[in-house]
Amino acid sequence: MLAFILRRLAQALVVMAVVAAVAFALFQYVGDPVTFLLGQDATPEERARIRSELGLDRPVLVQFGHFVWNALHGEFGMSLRQGVKVSQLFAERLPATLELAFVAAALALLVGVPMGVYAALRRGTWLAQVFMTVSLLGVSLPTFFIGILLILVFAVNLGWFPSFGRGTLVDLGGWKTGLLTLKGWHHITLPALTLAVFQLTLIMRLVRAEMLEVLRSDYIKFARARGLSDRAVHFGHALRNTLVPVITITGLQLGGLIAFAIITETVFQWPGMGLLFIQAVSFADVPVMAAYLCLIALIFVVINLVVDLLYVAVDPRLRLDGRSGH
Repeated sequence: MLAFILRRLAQALVVMAVVAAVAFALFQYVGDPVTFLLGQDATPEERARIRSELGLDRPVLVQFGHFVWNALHGEFGMSLRQGVKVSQLFAERLPATLELAFVAAALALLVGVPMGVYAALRRGTWLAQVFMTVSLLGVSLPTFFIGILLILVFAVNLGWFPSFGRGTLVDLGGWKTGLLTLKGWHHITLPALTLAVFQLTLIMRLVRAEMLEVLRSDYIKFARARGLSDRAVHFGHALRNTLVPVITITGLQLGGLIAFAIITETVFQWPGMGLLFIQAVSFADVPVMAAYLCLIALIFVVINLVVDLLYVAVDPRLRLDGRSGH
């Protein structure tokens, strides 16, 4: 297990080094930060002074080393658009994105897995057919259309939910959350549902397909021959082995929810990282773009490591293979 973790950490370091190089290239080749800070009318003396203060007159390797050192400490400079530290902007926006992503992921799992199990075990019933039809719609419809449709029905026509903002927040020592207030849950319902629809249908179809495959395997037939009850066979044996690919998809999709909630946050004006990134791209705010790239890469690396460890916990065959050296 230790060797496995060390290999994964080495791979993660390589990935982060490549991402850091790409993020550094943004500073070098996407616009001129001196021009953004001073404007077109700055004198050569002012431009030289700012370049010296920012360290842009140093060799490229020295600048890259300085960039990596600052990134390890969570510093990516000042936002060219808002004039505040990028780390401060991230500290304000990250809680909103993480809450939205985790609520959407929890909703997708809590609803998608039971629906997939039911569609597999009762595949001839009318309700299973309804689930499959709904899943096709969920996979086919674009996220922005689902969000707009939910706003039209539940916010405009029925007036049950608000269409923007986070609602009432509670400050927990620098982490502002809306999950401890009723209004916070009221505001997060529609964007979380929008973000969860695709993941929910994907998980449901994956669970159904894997469950049907597992139920045809020899060890399930042997378990039935031993006289085990349907509950023990379905949930004690079949579902446990079905969860291995589900963990993969859920882990990767969680990273995707955090990284690519841009459309949902824009539709609902959710004050998270996605909305901040859209604003940064429109203004060519390079420090924010580079920091966002590094942060998302780190999130994916951490999630992939956790998924790999969960593999070993869920599937005993992987532990046995590790001991035997295969």
